[in-house]
Amino acid sequence: MSDVRHVLVLPDRDAAEEAAQALGERFGLDEEPQLVRDALAGEDDAEDAQWLLVLRDERQRLDPRALDEFVGEWDGWREEP
Repeated sequence: MSDVRHVLVLPDRDAAEEAAQALGERFGLDEEPQLVRDALAGEDDAEDAQWLLVLRDERQRLDPRALDEFVGEWDGWREEP
């Protein structure tokens, strides 16, 4: 198996938490996505942080285009590897 990961970038914690819950429901994930706070360079204020959802996809069954559309519902995007 390969170590394929998808990184979804969301604008705030609320959006990230909602998206994390919806991901499992919509895509039937084997494990919960990892939620990570990503402070913007030089910013200490929590308001200036993006939140990342990191998804492991070892079986490569998640369609990147479907993830793009999904994360767009929360004004986010998927990072290209």
